[in-house]
Amino acid sequence: MSLDEQRALVALACRVAAARRLVDGILGHLSLRVDDERLLIRCRSDTDTGVAFTRPADIRLIRFDGSAGAAGELDGYRVPNELPIHAETLLANPEYRAVAHLHPPAVVAADLTGITIRPIYGAYDIPGAWLARGGVPVYERAVLIRNSRLGKEMVAAMRGRPVVILRGHGITSAAASVQQAVLQAISVDALARMALTIVSADGALRDIADRDWDDLPDLGSGFTEAAWRHEVARVQPPGDDAERVAR
Repeated sequence: MSLDEQRALVALACRVAAARRLVDGILGHLSLRVDDERLLIRCRSDTDTGVAFTRPADIRLIRFDGSAGAAGELDGYRVPNELPIHAETLLANPEYRAVAHLHPPAVVAADLTGITIRPIYGAYDIPGAWLARGGVPVYERAVLIRNSRLGKEMVAAMRGRPVVILRGHGITSAAASVQQAVLQAISVDALARMALTIVSADGALRDIADRDWDDLPDLGSGFTEAAWRHEVARVQPPGDDAERVAR
């Protein structure tokens, strides 16, 4: 995939996250590792109108230290204050190529309520159930993660898991692809919203039965691709050029 196609993919993923209400306004950003020294990341400009309206031009090539990854890349653009979220997460695990830092209200509310993300359902969302079974840890500081020290603290709190909740803040989701990073965030958000609904109805949260896991199979890459096509269709009209980066 060319650099321009990768920019278009990250921009599309930003719009998908906004359509799912995982971000609102101008806050939140996604990144994609290009090589050992550089990444593409959503940056801001004086014409920025918010994550829901991210353009490929808003996705800039930078180095892990925040400097321009090529001539002109930061002309008129500013890197996110929380670049260390992306840099430290990617540097800590070479298998990760993408990071989504998002602000889903339901996840923040569930954590502040004292709800732990648990596998409370199964076939309703099998990838989400398995994600919850492995655990979704919490970084307990509600700070702006604007330096390497705080970024490393957050990575330590992840404990090797792909998603971490940032208390009073949002989440960080890391994966081998930008599509998977966003789909993980959607699953965690769905689990949080379901838990909040149950608790608000005076219900009790219960994990699914141990015997059910044998019949909750890995649905494979085909399912992931289909799920992503659906997310793209929510934000792109049929026939739009962005469909070429849907997968």
